[in-house]
Amino acid sequence: MKSDVIKQGPDRCPHRALFFATGVTRKAMDRPFIGIASSFSDLIPGHVQMRDLERFIERGVEAGGGTPFIFGIPGICDGIAMGHEGMRFSLPSRDVVADAVEAVTMGHALDGLILLTNCDKITPGMLMAAARLDIPAVVVTAGPMLSGRYEGRRLDFVHDTFEAAGKFHAGEIDLPELERLEIEACPGAGSCQGLYTANTMACLTETMGMSLPKCGTALSVSAEKRRICYESGQRIVELVKNHITTRSILNARALRNAITMDLTLGGSTNTVLHLLALVNELGIPDIHLKTFDELSKKVPHLVFLRPAGELFMEDLHFAGGIPAVQKTLAGLLEDNPTVSGFSVREIQAAVRVIDQNVIRPLNHPHSPEGGIAVLHGSLAPEGAVVKQSGVSEKMKVFRGKAICFNSEEDAMNAITAGHIQKGSIVIIRYEGPRGGPGMREMLAPTSAVVGMGLSDDVALITDGRFSGGTRGPCIGHVSPEAFDGGPIALIQDGDEITIDIPARTLNLLVDPSILDQRRQIWIQPQPKYSHGLLARYTRLALPTNQGAAMK
Repeated sequence: MKSDVIKQGPDRCPHRALFFATGVTRKAMDRPFIGIASSFSDLIPGHVQMRDLERFIERGVEAGGGTPFIFGIPGICDGIAMGHEGMRFSLPSRDVVADAVEAVTMGHALDGLILLTNCDKITPGMLMAAARLDIPAVVVTAGPMLSGRYEGRRLDFVHDTFEAAGKFHAGEIDLPELERLEIEACPGAGSCQGLYTANTMACLTETMGMSLPKCGTALSVSAEKRRICYESGQRIVELVKNHITTRSILNARALRNAITMDLTLGGSTNTVLHLLALVNELGIPDIHLKTFDELSKKVPHLVFLRPAGELFMEDLHFAGGIPAVQKTLAGLLEDNPTVSGFSVREIQAAVRVIDQNVIRPLNHPHSPEGGIAVLHGSLAPEGAVVKQSGVSEKMKVFRGKAICFNSEEDAMNAITAGHIQKGSIVIIRYEGPRGGPGMREMLAPTSAVVGMGLSDDVALITDGRFSGGTRGPCIGHVSPEAFDGGPIALIQDGDEITIDIPARTLNLLVDPSILDQRRQIWIQPQPKYSHGLLARYTRLALPTNQGAAMK
């Protein structure tokens, strides 16, 4: 066992003494040491229930013949960090999570890991650490929240708080109703109820084989989630004993399956960053940004959850969950091992689709193409990303005049003040990985546009990113970013831009000679931070088409 280096022989007497000080028995010392990397936090609704889930994981590890050790991992709630300086820290925290798991695991020579996670950047950070360490690991995502209820209708966090704020500014609802929505939208523990980033990543983690079947959709407050925790604890000990490490499961086939699942679900555009960062961690040479678009043209969109549709994660779970989607996709997925001990093909064969109104068959998709499209053109030579499943047919081809803002705050102020006219394309720049820094999510301005009834008349383009809750013609990840002198830095108010999602193009209709003149007088801004995590991220962040992780 890997932990023998700290347990075996006379020279390890001091090490054993320290473990005995924690309450470990001599018998437990002979078992595999299993780390439970828990991102429990009182600050994050998706994580507040983890103390309970930790107990069931511990029980499972003990039952399987291992010795469990819980250690803490930090996390940020993107919803709380949204719209202020805190959001700059969200994406860089993904690297912090990966580094923390790596450091504790290597420092204590652990034999295997349970990665207890849930929300946006914590799950990909955990996966990056598992890939980096290449020891046996099982991911447990803590599960989605139940839908809220208000006057007979179901509520979710994004639609009924962020977009409700836009409706309030538009005069469609009053303050008392806004206050009723904010107290009813999130009824308890769990990740936000739609197919936002946290839940998308949970579904993709299960698809890649790093979680047990049904883990990605099982509700946070359910007994089923407790049972999955217990069984995950048992299973990690088996993986250690059989020397089944992460990279035997996380490979090119698993990543292509994850992209396929992302496309058929119509998931968050953030997953593009996270999967590319994982590809970078694994060193897989044949998966790139263009892979998403190549697969998108082959993979139909079968599940229509919020924010694009009206279904919730609970609907997907009770329709059969990710295994039922896997069965529906059939040969579009590649066979591969999983931490459960069953292969993808075996999982597909063992389940049935319970509700084809939720998980449509291949011959009756919502769209023949996947939920994400990658655009290129004179405005985005290295690519840009849009959730095409959330864009109306009217707006999939759009031509408008730019109105430029050099920060999210300036754009938000203009939108809520009613300064954005129909036919405009709102440019929000200097919000990329290095320029932001941190590539902030733009949920507040996009939700305000939707809430104010402008989603069929106004587009948004940014070198930052969008929340999983974003819908409408919102194009993010524009690369190169403005901070590095990408074309988005050279746009001026009134410039015409064309968006053509079916043709996968994003073009700035300005003569190249004029752009050259603008480039001659463009001055790269100074970094916003000179010390700390954000200064380090500014120096080390890779471009978005490589996942925006730190080098």
